[in-house]
Amino acid sequence: MDKKLNWGLLSTAKINQALIKPLNASKRTRLLAVASRSITSAEAYAREWNIPRAHGSYEALLNDPEIDVIYNSLPNHLHAEWTIKALRAGKHVLCEKPLALTLDEVTAMTKAADETGRVLSEAFMYRHHAQTLKVKEIVDSGVLGKLQLIKGAFTFTLTREGDIRLKKETGGGSIWDVGCYPISYARMIVGAEPVEVFGWQVTGQDGPDESFIGQMRFEDGVHMQFDCGFKSPSRSHIEIVGSEATLNIPDPFKPGLKNEIYLIRNNELQKIRIKGGELYLGEVEDMRNAILNSQPPRISLMDSYGNTAAILALLRSAKSGKPASL
Repeated sequence: MDKKLNWGLLSTAKINQALIKPLNASKRTRLLAVASRSITSAEAYAREWNIPRAHGSYEALLNDPEIDVIYNSLPNHLHAEWTIKALRAGKHVLCEKPLALTLDEVTAMTKAADETGRVLSEAFMYRHHAQTLKVKEIVDSGVLGKLQLIKGAFTFTLTREGDIRLKKETGGGSIWDVGCYPISYARMIVGAEPVEVFGWQVTGQDGPDESFIGQMRFEDGVHMQFDCGFKSPSRSHIEIVGSEATLNIPDPFKPGLKNEIYLIRNNELQKIRIKGGELYLGEVEDMRNAILNSQPPRISLMDSYGNTAAILALLRSAKSGKPASL
């Protein structure tokens, strides 16, 4: 009989809800347990979502011998600590983005994964979707000509007072929360790391950035421009400009079941329809394939290191008012 991977949710964060359905839908995964800082909270969450097991501490989940995979959806500043603890406890880990807040943390997490032989991957769900794979295929085919410019945006209006994403001490800020997406997307499309970046930020009172505008320069004359933030209307798009054509992706970060992207060449617009799938199922199946079939995760830890490095360089630039090299 094919082995099923038993998953445990490390926290009762809202983002868990996106993963519950695909975990239950995938044939070789089972959502077995959830952990909270109190057994009361864990049991209430388990009842609400029909999860068989509840643990009243994060340590108890890591000590559960039947759990194979941990989904780490804790606040950003706790990603490294608890991912490393989970790996050392013999668990594979799907860690919510951003993987970590410093390069030293990413290095320590990578070392723990290497030493334990466990799979660790960052949860950028859009990277596994058919639309993203098609966009990369189109760019790599050369139909756009020489790659010149990538433009992107990811903004929404955050109204909840005291939201953890507005707290600097917990790794808040729009660039960590949503700016990481266009940065990741551009790096994936170019297939390389930026050599220089420049950033501007608008910060709240004693807090992290509420809006961020950034530029990245890659080798061979390729540039990227993006903005992200918590104070603008909902916006989400990517435009890829080549010497021969332009590709527009209206919903790059949360594609769905039916998707359209637009190729503009010689002033003619071509609609490309792409059949998608459940957005978060891809990252669940990618973990399954990495663990059970020994396939490399689509998002490598080197890739996650590169994204973290780019974000940190952009924040350095915004603070200094000068370009930052990587």
